[in-house]
Amino acid sequence: MTTATTYGAREHARAQEGATAEAMPVLPASAWPTPPEGVAPESLVWAETVAGGGYAHKVLARGTHLRLTDLNGDACANLLLHNAFEPIERLNVNDTVKVQWNAYLGSGDLLLSDQARVLATIVADTSGAHDALCSASALAGNTAKYGAGEPHSDSPAGRELLKLALAKHGLGPRDVAPSLALLKGIQVSGDGGLEFTGGTGAGASVTLRVEMPVIVSIANTPHPLDPRPDYTASTLEVLAWRGTPTGPDDALRTRTPEGRRAFANTADYLAARGIA
Repeated sequence: MTTATTYGAREHARAQEGATAEAMPVLPASAWPTPPEGVAPESLVWAETVAGGGYAHKVLARGTHLRLTDLNGDACANLLLHNAFEPIERLNVNDTVKVQWNAYLGSGDLLLSDQARVLATIVADTSGAHDALCSASALAGNTAKYGAGEPHSDSPAGRELLKLALAKHGLGPRDVAPSLALLKGIQVSGDGGLEFTGGTGAGASVTLRVEMPVIVSIANTPHPLDPRPDYTASTLEVLAWRGTPTGPDDALRTRTPEGRRAFANTADYLAARGIA
């Protein structure tokens, strides 16, 4: 089939319908072949595999569950969350750590905004390897380490990819706040230094429950402290399905004074908009 003519190019393009790749979105999401256990296929609203050096984004409704899975052992999901109504409000990793007195996030922890509201909760975690201190890799660092860091290079930086994801929602570079790294962890040493601890292998996953309508942005890039000289990032699986938000008697909502206040702030905000 030739592409030398407009007709040939059209036929070639149309022949690609139905083709699949290792990393791609599945539309509709209900066509995903292996939904999570107990989740009906028709409940799926996002099904995508993200290549190493790739990014993904989606607006998710309140109550949606979002599961990120490290398929081959070397995914690192750099995550940003923005309030879908007012994107000036976004995930504040510093406050998430400070308010909860915890730098090592896992199941039961809250992801807080800069307005002291709960954007999401971590409801399941088989990885236990996450990082709330370093943020995603940057152009200068990747250029120094790998020789390039531009989005379309062989070693794109996490922040550069997050800029692209946010641009799809009318947001700019100033909206790329410090991100949360999921599926790759660090540890603070006795002298205050940061040590890369890596992930926990293929199949590790973390599941979030969305507590407010959010813009989700993900860059799957190597952790900035990964000591390996080669750009190493493998495929990330992203699945999301309809669910319900944290209820008033849920232990995640009631277990600490800080959490109760953050959920109260969230309920007040949503109630004024007729959502809760």
